Amino acid sequence: MTVATFVASPAANASPVGRYVALGDSYAAAGTLTDLGNGPLGCARARDDYPGDLARTLGVAQFVDVSCGSATTADMTRPQVTPAGVNPPQLDAVTPDTDLVTISIGGNDFGFGDIAFRCGALGIVSPVGAPCRALLTLGGDQVGGRLADVAPRVGAVLDEIHRRAPHATVVMTGYLSIVPATGGCWPSMPIASGDVPFLAEVTARLNGMLADTAAAHDARFVDPATQSGHDACQAPGQRWVETPVPTSPSLSVHPNAAGQAYMAQRAADDLTH
Repeated sequence: MTVATFVASPAANASPVGRYVALGDSYAAAGTLTDLGNGPLGCARARDDYPGDLARTLGVAQFVDVSCGSATTADMTRPQVTPAGVNPPQLDAVTPDTDLVTISIGGNDFGFGDIAFRCGALGIVSPVGAPCRALLTLGGDQVGGRLADVAPRVGAVLDEIHRRAPHATVVMTGYLSIVPATGGCWPSMPIASGDVPFLAEVTARLNGMLADTAAAHDARFVDPATQSGHDACQAPGQRWVETPVPTSPSLSVHPNAAGQAYMAQRAADDLTH
């Protein structure tokens, strides 16, 4: 297997961080599946997920990673039952002495995985045209409706983080690009040619909603999708998100170790400038 490489650099100007708590879904938790950390196996929480990379980069004194694959905003306040173990309510880890909180959430509430799956299924049958766009604009802008529904849920989570840790810096992270803004991707990602820009637009709109929500609730936002040329359509060693058949020991259609390292670097840069 070819493993993409990107290594986060030490942060020279970082402020001392005593307690760092990482919250989120699989885009925060997943990394190298052969290097899983603590917590339920069903969370697929890796030691080289971006929170782990960021903690090492910042040299934090106490690091608590409670991120978990498939998490939604509801799992911030309730136990999450996974196929292999139960993850406690993630917000329980946020305490008054917490200095830094990172969170990646909203994608599962939004149904991003469902949209990607639908686009892929339709692309296998119809590799040209834009069948997924046609489906998700039938009767109106379904994507916009989903975003409007999810935004207040994300905002409520951010408000609760501030309530529990009034002095903490809160950083929300967006989602890495799965496909490029233009060009084809088939068969690496079985997305119809016209749906490649549509799926890229969906990712941009999701990240835009998260950025706006973060700004409205006193949180920083890191958009990892601004760096092009590292989506799942690129060659092994260049991609930061894996294809449905991974070429590194990572989850399919999720960040690999290099993608997580890049997200950690973006977060570290934001915290030190």
